[in-house]
Amino acid sequence: MSAGAPPPDCRETGKVVPVVDRSRCEGKKDCVRVCPYDVFEVRALDPGDRAALGGFARLKLWMHGGRQAYVKAPADCHACGLCVKACPEHAITLRSL
Repeated sequence: MSAGAPPPDCRETGKVVPVVDRSRCEGKKDCVRVCPYDVFEVRALDPGDRAALGGFARLKLWMHGGRQAYVKAPADCHACGLCVKACPEHAITLRSL
């Protein structure tokens, strides 16, 4: 799927943003692979995000290489929901602005 051909159930950009649940994300990159608008990236956690995690989530993060999904371009989200469906950990939700 290309950026010029959004799925038929997409809404307008700028009305919804994806949110990643840091306690669930395992950085498997499924969201990166399915997003036709290049909204996500997987990278090392920021120190503030790492500090906010509980003990179990920190252990889980360590076990999965210390990387998670970040929303790098929230304004480019078309709310197609492909990321939500693709995430095996159910770590992504779409939030209305």
